Amino acid sequence: MKWIKRTAALLVSLLLLPTIAQARTGYKLPPQEGRADPDIRLISPREAEKAEKLPELTVVEPQRAETPERAEAPERDGFRFPEAEDWQLLLVNPWNELPEDYEVTLKALPDGMKVDERAYEDLNAMLEACRDAGLRPKICSAYRTMSKQTYLYNNKIARLRNAGYSKKAAEEEAGRWVARPGTSEHQLGLALDIVSQSYQALTKKQEKTAEQKWLMEHCWEYGFILRYPSDKSEITGIGYEPWHYRYVGRDVALDIRDSGLCMEEYLLLREETLAAEHRL
Repeated sequence: MKWIKRTAALLVSLLLLPTIAQARTGYKLPPQEGRADPDIRLISPREAEKAEKLPELTVVEPQRAETPERAEAPERDGFRFPEAEDWQLLLVNPWNELPEDYEVTLKALPDGMKVDERAYEDLNAMLEACRDAGLRPKICSAYRTMSKQTYLYNNKIARLRNAGYSKKAAEEEAGRWVARPGTSEHQLGLALDIVSQSYQALTKKQEKTAEQKWLMEHCWEYGFILRYPSDKSEITGIGYEPWHYRYVGRDVALDIRDSGLCMEEYLLLREETLAAEHRL
């Protein structure tokens, strides 16, 4: 019941989004037209025709959200959001860039990839539990430096140019599949792309692997959330990625899982609820 009431509060919050999200948190709003899917490393049909060795990938395009009907403010039942540090709730997406002063202490994984040291222990525990279940998860992408993200972005543009795109068209198309430098969650050190050892393509079929089924069911137990759910693309601005997990800590992950909200929705509801309680 607590999340039914809190979800009703979200409808009110969404109507106040321009003032709440920008004035209180500094989060920027997604544009209503021409949204991109910036953190998906996918290949357009036109490019695929001239790049036979590249894997065929698919994406669920974001749909425009309908304006929710106005809802009455919910009754307060004494529930409190779990405490969390700023880094756990830091939002990085197409409209909210990585803070210029953001610093992260990294720790290397056995395969040489790196993650924020604050996620290291829970990540290893999750992967070990997945392996104990007889599965073979594999991290295919973890922390990325600004230079790495820039390389991926520019490389995508170059490949599109080679496929016949004009400079402007290539830049626009590249932004749909590879995050513009400074807007990728991988630069936080808190995001990972995890695939099945037996199927490593970043496609929607990834959701059908036993590894993803296990991770989707259990990731919250270790402080992770599936960052880009299939039904939230119009809010996240990013297509369905059944391989991209974000660390937010165990208490927050449980709360987001119970809410059924994506991170953008959850942060907005959290901010507005705490602000309303502060005014009481």
